[in-house]
Amino acid sequence: MILNRNPLNLWERLYLPAMLGGFKVTIRHFFKKKVTMQYPEETWPVPEGYRGVPALVRDQDGNIKCVSCQLCEFICPPKAIKITPPGPDGPVPDRPNAEKMPLEFEINMLRCIYCGLCQEVCPEEAIFLQKDYLFIGATRAELVFNKAKLLELGGRHAGIQKWKRKLEEAKAQEEFPIKA
Repeated sequence: MILNRNPLNLWERLYLPAMLGGFKVTIRHFFKKKVTMQYPEETWPVPEGYRGVPALVRDQDGNIKCVSCQLCEFICPPKAIKITPPGPDGPVPDRPNAEKMPLEFEINMLRCIYCGLCQEVCPEEAIFLQKDYLFIGATRAELVFNKAKLLELGGRHAGIQKWKRKLEEAKAQEEFPIKA
């Protein structure tokens, strides 16, 4: 197919008007307020609803909240989570309401897509997405977070008291039974 191109007129052939138009844009930006950020000292504000690095949390008593149900591992789209549950004669849980605790819990941050499904599906509210967006590693192995690293990132989560809340609901039910 042959395209017929119209020849350039005098104004389009002149280089000076195009150059002056670009210079006008340069001058306009020269006098605007600068938006340069001093990166290590200044960071961007984290927007509301930001989904960052997933981390394991401890309850108010310092116990690990994860009970190795493996729901987060099953729902993870890129298969970034790997949980090794204990065997039949595994370690005794450190919490009275937990049946089992994970032997190993790893999240490969190179594969994680920060979708938040692991947080939504967790029945024990043991995994939360942090607001951090600055984490680096020199090697790939450093970006596979083990249980200790994930607990260090998460810390204690004092706002969620699932078992205490269920006990209080049970006590309230005993005191004030629902009449049908």
